[in-house]
Amino acid sequence: MESLLSIDNLTVDYETYSRRITAVDNISIELRQDEFLAVVGESGCGKSTLGLSVIGLLPKKTAKVTGSVQYKGTDLLKLRGGKIREYRGTEIAMIFQEPLTSLSPVYRVEEQIAEAIMVREARKTGHKVSSNVMQEAYTKNSSAKPSKFPTLNRRRKIPSELRDEVIEYLKLVRIPDPDQVLERYPFELSGGMTQRVMIAMALSQEPALLIADEPTTALDVTTQAQVLKLMKELIRKVRTSILLVTHDLAVASQVADRVIVMYAGEIAEDADVHGIFSKPLHPYTSGLLSCIPSGFKEDSELHAIAGTLPDLGVRSVGCKFAPRCPRVMQVCGTKRPPELTVDQNRKVSCFLYGQ
Repeated sequence: MESLLSIDNLTVDYETYSRRITAVDNISIELRQDEFLAVVGESGCGKSTLGLSVIGLLPKKTAKVTGSVQYKGTDLLKLRGGKIREYRGTEIAMIFQEPLTSLSPVYRVEEQIAEAIMVREARKTGHKVSSNVMQEAYTKNSSAKPSKFPTLNRRRKIPSELRDEVIEYLKLVRIPDPDQVLERYPFELSGGMTQRVMIAMALSQEPALLIADEPTTALDVTTQAQVLKLMKELIRKVRTSILLVTHDLAVASQVADRVIVMYAGEIAEDADVHGIFSKPLHPYTSGLLSCIPSGFKEDSELHAIAGTLPDLGVRSVGCKFAPRCPRVMQVCGTKRPPELTVDQNRKVSCFLYGQ
């Protein structure tokens, strides 16, 4: 399949008052067209930083990003000023972990999705996107004098054709009774509903790439299954490739075509979803799988990986997983393991292979 996103030697360092933290350490990833790729690992391994670096949302003052992020042949890291905004939203959209912190509490659902659609159309026609695009739309469709404060004009109607398109996107994410949901504020909706609104808002931009950062963390099991099924169907319906960031291997197993396992800012293993679960190669991947409860009562204790994540502010000499690895060798403490291609389309960073 054709490559959509190609990340090469990406490194992200956070500058603090006392030292430098390497959150992503020289990783390379390729995402193909119409592919569902899941990035999994423990909290603090650099998954979210990876997603934010692609879309250019890392803090410029404290985050130093090097390497290459090629999207359809364009290096996103080299774009300056407003150039990255031409890709953000319309080409690459993102679903954040906490929808209530990403949606405005003073605007109704209708207004927020409508604004995303208007921004999309403005960019398609080459017009400059105004910072108060919704206020301009209200002014055109109302005889009332525009307020100095746009939030005071909440009850003004948006164009009927725009409202119809908003309803279509809410139907796409299977929101029941979308006409009622349009009139509500985000805090009036459940966690599952706000997450669906976020997905509808992202899809209204018609992106070719959708980055989902822990989209099911705060959801109950039933709602989580519905959201995951929806995201899987979106690849077929709207031809959107998805980069899913999650700490839950069970979630990845339900929807992903390919899984990348990250540890301490590095890639431990990269394989198709069936290979990861049927025959894990890296000891860290095996450890994660053994931590998943079996689903029935056992007399033995739940397995856990010994130790903790390494200090990302200290540059390690050998393998970062060596202090926790049950199969550690002498070479693991003196050299960094290279990324090896074991089988077709399968890679692993471990000295157990290629010796």
